[in-house]
This record gives sequence, C-alpha cells and structure tokens, in this order.
Amino acid sequence: MQTNRTFTMIKPDAVANGHIGAIIDQITKAGFKIVAMKYTSLSSEMAGQFYDIHRERPFFKDLVSFMSSGPIVAAILEKDNAIEDFRKLIGATDPQKAEVGTIRQKFAKSIDANAVHGSDSDENAQIEGNFFFSAFERA
Repeated sequence: MQTNRTFTMIKPDAVANGHIGAIIDQITKAGFKIVAMKYTSLSSEMAGQFYDIHRERPFFKDLVSFMSSGPIVAAILEKDNAIEDFRKLIGATDPQKAEVGTIRQKFAKSIDANAVHGSDSDENAQIEGNFFFSAFERA
C-alpha cells in the first residue's frame, strides 16, 4: 500500500550545529506538509528500540550512542510520492556522494553524522511515525 507520508528525524549533529530551521525550510520549499513534529531526545534504550533492525550489525552500538547524544527533531511529512521524493531531497547517506543541493550534501559532516533520517519504505514510514507520534499528535 503506497501512501503519501514519510517520516524524518533531524539528527543530533544537525540540531547541535543549528541547522533545524534551514532543514525544515528546505523540506517545506520542496512541497512537503508537516503533519506532526516534535523536538525531543532519545534515551539509549529508545534509540536501540528505534534502530532494532540494525541490532546485529557492527555499527549498532555507535548508532545508538550517537542518536542518544543530543536532541532530535522527529516529523511526519506529507506529499504525493513522499518516500521517493524525500529520499531524493536528503541525498546519499554519505554526504561526499550526495548530489549538490541535497540536505546531506549541505548539512552532513560524515556517513555517520549525516544530519537526517528518512524512511525507506511506506511500511517503515508508518512504523517510525508510530514510534514517535500518537494519532492525537497528527494534523
């Protein structure tokens, strides 16, 4: 089932570097409507739950540590073709390989500190959005 919603997180590196406003501005100028948004922090336990799919991978502990190192901004976004369009907007995971003008090319420092998370499928967008937001918190 294809939907027109996706989930994103502005990661601790981008928050710490003061890029929240610029990233949100780029998202809205690309035609995305913000359906839900919150500024929050993840505990190590919560970060571990969110990234549980990566639990057996060698980078899991570093990922959990990074994602619980400071505040994040979680958001549900809406637009036709949301998943694919948002993945294009954020660019490649490695900012050195991201196209010019993408969020990661502009604001990420490394493959690990890559500024934003974007859902990779409709199913994951729903799961990830539900992790952070109740039905009451959505516009």
